[in-house]
Amino acid sequence: MASSVLELQHIKKSYPGVTALDDVSFDIAPGEIHALIGENGAGKSTLMKTCSGAVVPDSGKIVVDGEAFASMTPQLSIKKGISIIYQEFNLVGELSAAENIFLGRPIRKGVFINKEAMEEEARRVFQALNIDIRPETLVKDLTVGYQQMVEIAKAIQQNAKILIMDEPSAPLTGAEVESMFQVIRKLKEAGVAIVYISHRLNEIFELSDRITILRDGRYIKTVKTKDTNTDELVMYMVGRALTETYPPRSEVRTEEVVFEMQNVCGNGDKDLSFQIRKGEILGLGGLIGAGRTEAAEMIFGAAPVQTGKMFLKGKEIRPGSPREAIRLGIALVPEDRKRQGALLGIDVKSNINMAVYPSISKAFLINRKKEEQTAEKYKDELRIKTPSLLQQVKNLSGGNQQKVVLGKWLAANAELLIFDEPTRGIDVGAKYEIYVLMNELVRQGKTILLISSEMEELMGMSDRILVMAEGRITGELDREEFDQEVIMSYASKLV
Repeated sequence: MASSVLELQHIKKSYPGVTALDDVSFDIAPGEIHALIGENGAGKSTLMKTCSGAVVPDSGKIVVDGEAFASMTPQLSIKKGISIIYQEFNLVGELSAAENIFLGRPIRKGVFINKEAMEEEARRVFQALNIDIRPETLVKDLTVGYQQMVEIAKAIQQNAKILIMDEPSAPLTGAEVESMFQVIRKLKEAGVAIVYISHRLNEIFELSDRITILRDGRYIKTVKTKDTNTDELVMYMVGRALTETYPPRSEVRTEEVVFEMQNVCGNGDKDLSFQIRKGEILGLGGLIGAGRTEAAEMIFGAAPVQTGKMFLKGKEIRPGSPREAIRLGIALVPEDRKRQGALLGIDVKSNINMAVYPSISKAFLINRKKEEQTAEKYKDELRIKTPSLLQQVKNLSGGNQQKVVLGKWLAANAELLIFDEPTRGIDVGAKYEIYVLMNELVRQGKTILLISSEMEELMGMSDRILVMAEGRITGELDREEFDQEVIMSYASKLV
């Protein structure tokens, strides 16, 4: 392999109460796809932010093409050919694809911006990457997959030699992921060095040449992809072998019906009828756009029911708002935890108590002792990694953010918990902890509706699976009937 285009040497970075990076080294060669993996909070994103100038290391060196720096700035990083694509895109929806590519550095003709020249250059870059986007299209009118391509095109137009991609496939559909892979391979052929951060190990094996593993802010190992396997990587990541992907669970469901839908229509769904029993995990499968989240929104009062009936413990309900659903004992752990699940700008303690403040307050005064006790209880039970209950949730890893959301609903003592893609963007170790928690909840008599696009997760955790397609239930399977092909055929309406 060619000599390194980028080397990180003995990088250290600490924050109050947390050592984010402890003597971490990393290198990548031109035309290499180098995967960076580890549990949430392992230090992956922090390490890469030292390359982009978003984080200044306490010590260590950043070496680009043989030139050493104690730290980078965003301007120097771009000048040296380093570009990073974050999970949250740095795009302006009201501007065109071409304008976004030249954001902050427009092509000018005299004192005027030369829109035609920017569109022509954007068209050249899109064609070179075999991306079918019209340069004049507004970014807000593009799919998430195409927005990702605009970010890549922006990096390439800036002559990026090193492209860092942080969880790039998380918001994409299967078809969009494959399109992105094609573009990544084209960049590899052109000699671009690509750092690929992902929790999806199947993608790591499909794309990468080498893999570096971090754990708790420390460098663990670098391996050639062809020389390793999933079990070995998991062991390096979590420090122990996960003997089973899904923890064993004894049969605890009863015949008592906790929730029922009868011929419900609304929010794009049609004629939904099903029951969930006490102590049961009911899986809801289907392709993207099948109507699963839409069903959850109606149950949670976030979208209206047009016709049909819903029952909770035998009593007809029609929650007109999430607040009313919470009062009834229904909780939703949403797919988008960053926008809908937690208030990222406030602290852990306030987030965990969010749903119970009315019950621990009197005359607008919060019982601070109960507030502290509740937050401490669920921080400990869920093993939330945070230096303090006063830490802002946005500073926690994705897995710990998800645990804060779960803590909020456990504090509210909800009877029916709706988990919408609960492990998306979460590492294998944190996934296992959430699965154990789900098992414990149903053992305690709670009822769970699990929405998941991961087939293995759906089959590994559910007692029964309902499959949806185009807003309707197209199939139902008990555990002994689970079969991936059958589920997919129901999801594709082939049966």
